[in-house]
Amino acid sequence: MKLESVQVSKPQVIRYHGEDVATSIYKLPIEGRVMLHEHNLEGDEQADLKVHGGTYKAVYCYPAEHYVYWSQTLGRDDLNYGGFGENFTVSGMLEADVCVGDIYRVGESMVQVTQARIPCFKLAHKMGISTFVKDFLTANKSGFYLRVLETGKVGAGDAITLETRDPVGMSVAELNYLLHFDTGNIDKIKRALTIEGLSPSWYRSFEKLIPSVL
Repeated sequence: MKLESVQVSKPQVIRYHGEDVATSIYKLPIEGRVMLHEHNLEGDEQADLKVHGGTYKAVYCYPAEHYVYWSQTLGRDDLNYGGFGENFTVSGMLEADVCVGDIYRVGESMVQVTQARIPCFKLAHKMGISTFVKDFLTANKSGFYLRVLETGKVGAGDAITLETRDPVGMSVAELNYLLHFDTGNIDKIKRALTIEGLSPSWYRSFEKLIPSVL
């Protein structure tokens, strides 16, 4: 597993349906090493702290392998690292293999996987495809967020090593599918609620599903 590229950005304003909207999705690669703080990378800022950033979404990771899939699926050759708004472009860490709650060493830092990424209209706007939120969810190539357990410097080329596998062992892909497409599977939902590293927002989302299926 490897950190292929690191991206940051400051908020910028885009026009969306006739309104000005702030976003930090237009991330660009940086050279050298950068400090990973508790809530974000040095030089990176989230535009909307209600849905981005914070303790449980300090860093967004996206697998480099998916760039081939999307390039072929969309027939595009203009997709570069950072294209999905990720801070870390990683290799060898597909959603089916990474579990929520897993703890990894990245450079000098220690991080924990907390949830999959839920796409919003800003990603669809960036891609120039009105249906891309649905396409992204259906493909289940979501990437995932990290909580920072130990701060430290990181940089492209750093090895990523698994320190602790979460004992529940539910993958990012499994949980993403469960939340969006398998919402009646109460046994799995209850199991998901036992993951200590699960972000509070996803915990609440799963918890809300239980009454609806009883």
